[in-house]
Amino acid sequence: MPGSKLTIKPMKRQEMDLAIEWAKNEGWNPGHEDADSFYNADPSGHFIGFLSDVPVGCISAVTYGKTFGFLGLYIVRPEYRGKGYGIQLWKHAMKHLGARNIGLDGVLARRKDYEKHGFRFAYRNLRYGGKVDSNVAISKNIVDLVSFNIDDILEYDGKMSPVPRRQFLKGWMRQKGARTLGYVSLHGQSAGWLSGYGVIRPCIMGHKIGPLFADNEQIAEQLFFALTKGMTDDKVFIDIPEGNADALRLAKRIGMEQVFETARMYNLKIPDLPIYRIYGVTTLELG
Repeated sequence: MPGSKLTIKPMKRQEMDLAIEWAKNEGWNPGHEDADSFYNADPSGHFIGFLSDVPVGCISAVTYGKTFGFLGLYIVRPEYRGKGYGIQLWKHAMKHLGARNIGLDGVLARRKDYEKHGFRFAYRNLRYGGKVDSNVAISKNIVDLVSFNIDDILEYDGKMSPVPRRQFLKGWMRQKGARTLGYVSLHGQSAGWLSGYGVIRPCIMGHKIGPLFADNEQIAEQLFFALTKGMTDDKVFIDIPEGNADALRLAKRIGMEQVFETARMYNLKIPDLPIYRIYGVTTLELG
């Protein structure tokens, strides 16, 4: 039987904490500081549904400019499922995003549901996890990017993303407890000086790497070991596009195992991204 009509409102900042708690309960293993990063990326792009005064579900519909958006944090509390509340949240989010090209990462079991709404399958993102030998010698080409000009990082990041994402990255790279490292030429900041970069952040369980972008497997490996330096006793997770065979080989060689997977889908156009340089997806919630 259909449920009552939800009252859907833009999230307040403290309500994002509740959404992250729900994500934790779903086993999605969010980062400790994700609430701030997600909310500040687009404060008007997160919604929460109420039944009377009781919050029962949420969804993010983050805009990246006028042409692209991403759906995530799509959760209905277990005791309220099967009553039509999820579709109400979905329709609200889709209306908010309008005519933009929209991406999402959904569980494979829901792929046909998303296809009914016009989304097309692009590829799977495969989550690998495990403990790693993080005491490998670090290349001299590795630098801490936190103090670098964000425009230089955005230039490189923009090659791996459908659209620029300045507001999101400003907070993402500077999360408390995170490391943001780059692989640079020893000749300094000349044209093409950045050949890869990555971020690792503390999560409910262990740490997650995302993004991990690199021009080749050797650079990706150097960044991986630099990011995980000193984390020998901690589990590390990374989401890898299945089309990047080098990334999958690297994860297996390091000793990681697949623990989860999602379907990356788009409603209008599958972006032409250099998957061979995407060794780790930034986040399944915001793209």
